[in-house]
Amino acid sequence: MSGSENPRPLSLDDFRHEALAEVGSTNTECLERARKGALSGLWITAERQTGGRGRRGRAWFSEPGNLYASLMLVDPAPMERLGSLPLAVAVAVQAAVSRIMPLAAPDVLIKWPNDILVDRRKVCGILIEGETLPDGRHGLAIGIGINVAVAPDAGLYPVATLRDFGAAASPDELFAYLFQSMAETLSLWDAGRGISAIMERWKQVAGGIGENITVNLPDRSISGRFAGIDDTGLLKLETDDGGTRLIAAGDVFFG
Repeated sequence: MSGSENPRPLSLDDFRHEALAEVGSTNTECLERARKGALSGLWITAERQTGGRGRRGRAWFSEPGNLYASLMLVDPAPMERLGSLPLAVAVAVQAAVSRIMPLAAPDVLIKWPNDILVDRRKVCGILIEGETLPDGRHGLAIGIGINVAVAPDAGLYPVATLRDFGAAASPDELFAYLFQSMAETLSLWDAGRGISAIMERWKQVAGGIGENITVNLPDRSISGRFAGIDDTGLLKLETDDGGTRLIAAGDVFFG
C-alpha cells in the first residue's frame, strides 16, 4: 500500500549524503537504492558521471569540476500534487547558487520550469525521474547538474560556469548550501500543500516574465508573451491572436 496519501514532511535529520568518486548516473543510482528499500531523503553525489543525462534523453556533460547530485525521495506527495515539485526544486537550487555568487555578479534566475541561468546563460540543469517501486510506492530521483568550473560545449542554449562570474566555491561547498536549501524548501513545499508559497518565491526569481519567448515543443515551436505560470505551475503563453495557451513541457528561448 502506498503511503503517499498524507506523507510526513522530511526533517533535516532525514536527509543523508553519500559521496561517490564515479558513477554511471546519480539519478540511476538513487532509483536503484529506492528499489532496494532505501529511506527517502538520500543524496548521492559524484565527482564524475559516465552516463549522465538531461531531459529528453540528452547526454549530460559530467567531467570532474562540477556538482553532480541527485536526491532520492519516496512518496514525497500524492500524485495529484507532484506537479509543483519541479518549481520547489528550482527555488532551492537558485537559493543555493545565489549564496556563493559575488555581490557584483548578475542575478541568478530560473528559466521555466527549472533551468538556472546567470546572465541569461545556463549554469544548471535539473532532471526529475520517477517510477513505481516493487512495493507500490513511488520513487523519485531529482538530478541536479551545476557547471561550477567546467562548461560543456554549447547546445540548445548558451552555457556558462559559476567561475565565469567570479564564484570561488568548490562543488563540495556548493553542495553544503544545496543540502540545506533543499531541506528548507521541501519543508515549505510541504508535500505540495505549500504550493502557493513556493510559487511566490519562484516568481520573484524567474527570468523572462513579460517578455516575448519561443517554446520548442516536441512537434513544433510557438511564440508569444511569457505571462507567468498558472496555479499548477504551467507556463502561460499569450499568443498573437489574443489567446492564452498553457504549456506543461517545452524548451524556452528568450527573444
